[in-house]
Amino acid sequence: MNDVIYETVVSTVAADGTPHVAPMGVRYRGADVVLMPFKPSTTLANIVASGHAVLNIVLDTRVFAGSVTGRRSWPMQPTERIEGLRLACALSHVELALAELQDDAQRPVLRMARLFEASHAPFVGFNRAQAAVIEGAVLVSRLHMLPAEKVDAEMAYLQIAIDKTAGPEEHEAWGWLTEAVATHRAATRGRAS
Repeated sequence: MNDVIYETVVSTVAADGTPHVAPMGVRYRGADVVLMPFKPSTTLANIVASGHAVLNIVLDTRVFAGSVTGRRSWPMQPTERIEGLRLACALSHVELALAELQDDAQRPVLRMARLFEASHAPFVGFNRAQAAVIEGAVLVSRLHMLPAEKVDAEMAYLQIAIDKTAGPEEHEAWGWLTEAVATHRAATRGRAS
């Protein structure tokens, strides 16, 4: 599958009712949504156990940055047709049911059927800082795999969009990401000494 991936936020609920929020790139196949969570993951375990998930379309990039920096508690609201929760800040949400699971050692493919969709707020457009925060969140999620020089170069380039177009939410999210990079570097230096 080498096609368009859309950055969204998937919310699931554990058997005890605990919500889990995770940024996830998804693919659309006709009316279905294809998820490919890594193994092991809370998202995968919750979907397999419940058979459901919620696709949240958000502009508040703090959710993306927060999820990779340990800030996972976001205001939630109940869903309409499934036992689940959606993000209160979602512009829209889609309630999903597991239709097919193709197991894989690293990334199972979950074909999810749409059960219900609702819009909650108008889409006003993107700014470049939002895209920068999402790219920065991806970098932070891969700090353990990427060379420091690559992270530094990409973060410096993304900083340009933050400086030119960020609002208060993007500045806050970017601060979390730069703090995570600094914390990772300090921990890495500590292990090397």
